[in-house]
Amino acid sequence: MSRPPLPPFDAQTAPLKVRLAEDAWNTQNPTQVAHAYTPDSQWRNRTEFIHGRDDIIAFLTRKWSREHDYRLIKELWGFRNNRMAVRFAYEWHDATGAWFRSYGNELWEFGADGLMRTRFASINDLPITVPDRLFHWPHGRRPDDHPGLSALGL
Repeated sequence: MSRPPLPPFDAQTAPLKVRLAEDAWNTQNPTQVAHAYTPDSQWRNRTEFIHGRDDIIAFLTRKWSREHDYRLIKELWGFRNNRMAVRFAYEWHDATGAWFRSYGNELWEFGADGLMRTRFASINDLPITVPDRLFHWPHGRRPDDHPGLSALGL
């Protein structure tokens, strides 16, 4: 199984790979997301260490059971060969209705098949009010005309 675009990435394929990852995460479908990663993928997400697709599915299931109305934007920061640096922000609310914008950076490494084999994520949560929200599209893929992080000043 391969997951194009494949490394080595270039100025056209790197942003496309990032957008495809954003689109997958915005489905909030843990199994679909997990299939973009190698079966033995290694993650660090905040303080959790995740190993393999089964752990990824369990982690994402827990995540999206707590983070309601999740909306994510990713942006390429840099790339070389089979590695990328990505920054992101997502908005969500908890069970009490309190809203947050979570900001983070990820380092990605891909196999020759285009599946991600390592993902290191550092994330911080900022409480926001409803009027501070910026991500208002319907559940699913961010519309092409919705501004990205840089255009939003984030």
